[in-house]
Amino acid sequence: MKRTGTGGLLAAVCLLLAGCGQTEEVVVYTAVEQVYCQELFVQFEEETGIQVRAVYDTEANKTTGLVNRIIAEADQPVCDVFWNNEFIQTIDLQEKGFLEPYVPENSVDIPEAYKDAEGYWTAFGGRARVMLVNTELLSEEEYPDSIFDFADGTYEGKDLALAYPMFGTTRTQAAAVYAWLGEEEGRAFFQSVADHGVQIVDGNSVTKDMAAAGQVKIGFTDTDDAKDAIGDGAPVEMVFPDQEEGGMGTLITPSTAALIQNCPHEDNGKKLIEFLVSAETEASLTECGFFDVSVRENSSAEGFQVKGMTLNLKEIYQMLDTASEDMEEIFLRNR
Repeated sequence: MKRTGTGGLLAAVCLLLAGCGQTEEVVVYTAVEQVYCQELFVQFEEETGIQVRAVYDTEANKTTGLVNRIIAEADQPVCDVFWNNEFIQTIDLQEKGFLEPYVPENSVDIPEAYKDAEGYWTAFGGRARVMLVNTELLSEEEYPDSIFDFADGTYEGKDLALAYPMFGTTRTQAAAVYAWLGEEEGRAFFQSVADHGVQIVDGNSVTKDMAAAGQVKIGFTDTDDAKDAIGDGAPVEMVFPDQEEGGMGTLITPSTAALIQNCPHEDNGKKLIEFLVSAETEASLTECGFFDVSVRENSSAEGFQVKGMTLNLKEIYQMLDTASEDMEEIFLRNR
């Protein structure tokens, strides 16, 4: 059910009133589904004695609803920790001055690419971009190994599918390619994708379905969609692109944890962040199926072991607007 403005205000008042008691607590706003969070929060409470008061996003509002709520509450913050399931809107909060820096000790084994240089956010776990290959249409020797196979003539354009790169993780991937190649080469690559006649469709689930049904040989999608197709028994296999030494690596879209500026329970918020970004929590979220990959290079988590991009996430964020404008020009305005 869609949350009304009055309901949102009532929830905030309840959280504020709860803070008047003697119980140690921490307030977390999270874009991660409750089914994946609940047991972890109980574990944190048992280990620390700190009660977790969680506010979840809704299907109606998505992550944007929580972000807007943090902004609206800036004069009197309710939230201590923002646990996001992506990084773009987290960095946007940082850029607008709504986050407080904190460098968790448990992030020491997380590569610098997944941490803000000043400690405003820490990324952990996530999903990855992957090419989903139809095994009835391609032999193993014919599998792709790079994102650049979508533009270099290795395959016919009609045999390839990519979601519109102005939305979702494909939009983020476009920004990542721009950050890696530079603006001029990045635009040239995506222009080549368009010129090659690659099928541009309405989302990652569509590219997954097309590969599973044999409508294309390769669909670019995310690991969670790819796993669904494999679980359904489709004749498909995942290929992680650009894994060779010196290669670009694949884009990992991680969760992020951040401390809210002037939050009411700062010390408890720091403790929760330490818990969230730990290798143990990352492994737990992988085991339950929320994460597919670790951002840690020597992770013991049971997800896929992949080479991510070495770009700092903020470099990707900084190319987002430029890349998005170009993607609209290339894939929409000229149609």
